[in-house]
Amino acid sequence: MKETKVLAFDFGASSGRAMIGIFDGEKIRYEEAHRFTNDPVFIGDTFYWDILRLFFEVKNGISSAANRYGDIKSIGFDTWGVDFGLLDENGKLLDNPVHYRDERTNGMIEKVNAEIGSDYLYNATGIQFMSFNTLYQLLALKNDRPDILSRAKTLLFTPDLLIYFLTGKKSTEYSIASTSALINPKLGSFNKELLEKLALPTDIFTNIITAGNVVGPISDSICNELSIKPINVVSVCEHDTGSAVVSIPSTEDNVLYISCGTWSLLGTELLAPNISTECMNVGFTNEGGYNKTTRFLKNIIGLWIIQESRRQWEREGESLSFKDLDLLTIKAESRKCFISPTNDMFMTPGNLPERIQNYCRDTNQEVPIGKGEIVRCITESLALEYRYTIEELEKITKIKYDTIHIIGGGVQDKILCQATANATNRKVIAGPVEATALGNIAAQLIALGEIENLKKAREIIKNSFEFDEYVPEDTELWNSSYEEFLKITNR
Repeated sequence: MKETKVLAFDFGASSGRAMIGIFDGEKIRYEEAHRFTNDPVFIGDTFYWDILRLFFEVKNGISSAANRYGDIKSIGFDTWGVDFGLLDENGKLLDNPVHYRDERTNGMIEKVNAEIGSDYLYNATGIQFMSFNTLYQLLALKNDRPDILSRAKTLLFTPDLLIYFLTGKKSTEYSIASTSALINPKLGSFNKELLEKLALPTDIFTNIITAGNVVGPISDSICNELSIKPINVVSVCEHDTGSAVVSIPSTEDNVLYISCGTWSLLGTELLAPNISTECMNVGFTNEGGYNKTTRFLKNIIGLWIIQESRRQWEREGESLSFKDLDLLTIKAESRKCFISPTNDMFMTPGNLPERIQNYCRDTNQEVPIGKGEIVRCITESLALEYRYTIEELEKITKIKYDTIHIIGGGVQDKILCQATANATNRKVIAGPVEATALGNIAAQLIALGEIENLKKAREIIKNSFEFDEYVPEDTELWNSSYEEFLKITNR
């Protein structure tokens, strides 16, 4: 049986994987060829990505995959959004890329809104106001490091930067660029008028390409270094959520999804952006999807709150697996207290368990004491936040969504999946777990002509894997908790 093999690099906030996708003409399967940690580094008061280490791991992943699997037809990359590297006139990296959780953009939203107005900015970009957007990062750079910005000749977003290191080719893929708040969503190009208004450079961007293009082969020098034959790098949806959405196991229109991981991206697909005052006020964003569709969604701080709480307990000397936390959470009382997952106080690193306790104390709730109570509080607050966001989405789109597709690593959190079904009173279909890597793989297979189109790719993914379903329970109790949640979070 003829099999086509492609290599997908999927980078998350704390780890990365090189995944081999194998297609036999009917089903897709995947295997992990290489895994590595992604360890940001504080230097002074700046939070950096260790981009050179990540590229070292890319080369290790390619070498490992080539040795184990032989003929690899193509390679695709996806990462988180907004972050970037700047190259000088000789194509050399000017500085290590800064992490989106760095505090350099504090106050930038207010400053920009005062200068050009929030209505103008949202109409110009269609993007939710988030302090880490590329727009605010560039303005912070202009204020704090103007020497770096003045020397920059090219800006490349994280996946495009890694592709440049690998191929020597400079390009910008549409879905990753769309996260920046620099793109005119109606034209799909960089918004020169906005950049000029804010006195930002307009000539540091490359042409925008869409998923499905061949960027170029691995450079001769790297082929020689790794003792491999040339392999083409193919543009996929390089924003990880864009790739994850490709893998939704449904061929229906009007699909509601939650791409659930460090962030929870809750939304649907539209054929065109929805840019209105109503959308701006409730914080919805218009990001690029496959075939230049619009991922109309809201960014919600997600499992980061649990992940960072676990890191805090580790800093205090307690090593707990996520399974350990699940066992403690199951024993904890349900619907005891809630937080607002969208509050900026939960976005930055630090002692999140203490912040959660302070939030509950300040809102006159019972204060969660043990680890299980704290994780239960986070999990159920996320589920209730999903309900609130879905109701906002339904008002805007005027569509009733009866089923939620939860995709990504969060599907492994069965407590969260059941809580989401309970809180929203909707059926939840959970899976695939490796949604981002699968979407990356599927886009490569479409580009290679192995799969006809996106609809067919989703059908193949649906038939290739098993998925868990959750139905609502205790809906009256959850309705009461939702009313309490709205009061606590001042909705």
